[in-house]
Amino acid sequence: MLPLSLVVLGCSIPCLAAITQGSFSVLSYNVAGLPEPLSSSSPSTNTPLISPRLGPFDVVQVQEDFNYHAALYASDNHPFRTSTSGPALFGSGLNTLSNFPFIELQRVKWKDCFINEADCLTPKGFTFMRIKVADGAWVDFYNLHADAGSQTGDINARKSNLAQLAAFAQTWSVNMPIVIYGDTNARYTRDNEALHSLLDGLNVQDVWIQVIRNGVEPLPGSPANACPSTFPSGTPQSQMIACETVDKIFIRSSAAVTLTSNTITNENDAFLDSAGGPLSDHFPLSSVIHWQLSSAIRLADPVGGANDDPFTDLSLAAPDSVPRITSITLRGGNRLDSVSVAVQYTNGTTATATHGGQGGSPSTLALQSNEFITQAQICSGSHLSSTSVFFLQVTTNQGHTLSAGKSTSDCQTVVVPTDAGEAGKGWGLVGFWGRSGSEVERLGAIWGASY
Repeated sequence: MLPLSLVVLGCSIPCLAAITQGSFSVLSYNVAGLPEPLSSSSPSTNTPLISPRLGPFDVVQVQEDFNYHAALYASDNHPFRTSTSGPALFGSGLNTLSNFPFIELQRVKWKDCFINEADCLTPKGFTFMRIKVADGAWVDFYNLHADAGSQTGDINARKSNLAQLAAFAQTWSVNMPIVIYGDTNARYTRDNEALHSLLDGLNVQDVWIQVIRNGVEPLPGSPANACPSTFPSGTPQSQMIACETVDKIFIRSSAAVTLTSNTITNENDAFLDSAGGPLSDHFPLSSVIHWQLSSAIRLADPVGGANDDPFTDLSLAAPDSVPRITSITLRGGNRLDSVSVAVQYTNGTTATATHGGQGGSPSTLALQSNEFITQAQICSGSHLSSTSVFFLQVTTNQGHTLSAGKSTSDCQTVVVPTDAGEAGKGWGLVGFWGRSGSEVERLGAIWGASY
């Protein structure tokens, strides 16, 4: 893990923003794990060699991790890893090995495929997860393996694949920072429109385009600047990274977390056998991504389960116009049924956000002009074989409280960040994020420097 910038804290319960900036490294690697002799590599020999070399990277995302999954994990020590979805014909081959904890793991199969490269014989697609890089630094990660081949059917399927991922992220990653990397099977010269489903649809940046090509994309229809299948020993990194691979890394910032990168590396030399041959038919691609927390908006850790639909009040709190809560209403009985906040902006306009259903009894706390919420206790429990939010209590800087639901033995208390807010303003609650349906299933606080 790369160095982090620390801020000394002095609170007796868990505090947000002990770390306000830092870096993490990512690696994308198609490990060619189809069963021999279908694989174009030698995975029974090479996968055990790949495994111990993944350790230097904070978040590794692999593709074609099919029939040699146990060998890939055998000599790896990342503490947070996805379980295999199965061998070829049954699994997607997508897995993540992380130094950071994650939630919200979803595996999504492509709606379209084209049989030319046997893409339809196994459920290829993408994965989504939300990784906690540090307190307050929640980042959405996507791993993908798109349709292969150069026939018209392949190109159309690939276009559909990337558009499907973009549509998913437009729902699940609203106002969240994003890192997307994996095997796109796409090049700008051939698949410009497909790639722009991500670039334009999600407002992400291709790190290779930004760092190596100074923001200039290869022209559609021009000859592909594809990398050779192998590089001779001693090939400089500048040459290895100048050519375009189908393995790509995209990033996007959010109001709460800024992501930047000024490095991208073809890790070919780190993944060679004793004879100097590559361990896969794809090059491993890495980047160091720098992150910085906003001094105006922060996310606290969410509590609860993974049912129902995502929501976020980040849309209420743009960095240049963070509102103040004027009142909060909670509904609850045996569990927390809904949360609702009314906010006011500096120009006097107002807005309301409500999440959950109409069950339970409502109670409202109207805040005074100099009053704001500085603490939230959230309790979860088991309901219908899943985890839900059972209880919420908020506390203001003046000691007033409001609660709903029933407390459990599994509670977490979060407080405002202790580092200085933007323009010297104090931190207070400005909204929530999580999941909800007829009740609140997952809940986290959003703090804003507006008090």
